[in-house]
Amino acid sequence: MHLSVFLHGARFDFAACLTAALVFAREYQARHYSDAVTMDLGDTSGYPRLPCEKLYLEPRV
Repeated sequence: MHLSVFLHGARFDFAACLTAALVFAREYQARHYSDAVTMDLGDTSGYPRLPCEKLYLEPRV
């Protein structure tokens, strides 16, 4: 999954698995604005992995 994250006027692009991308987007949008993250199924070979991606796959306690 391709994630585009907007933060203070800068755009950051990452690759992540679907589950991590959905959890990240939901949490990020709750703290920022609704269109702060966009996702698509395009080619992700040129993007780094989402930092700490595994944390978005762990169950919350």
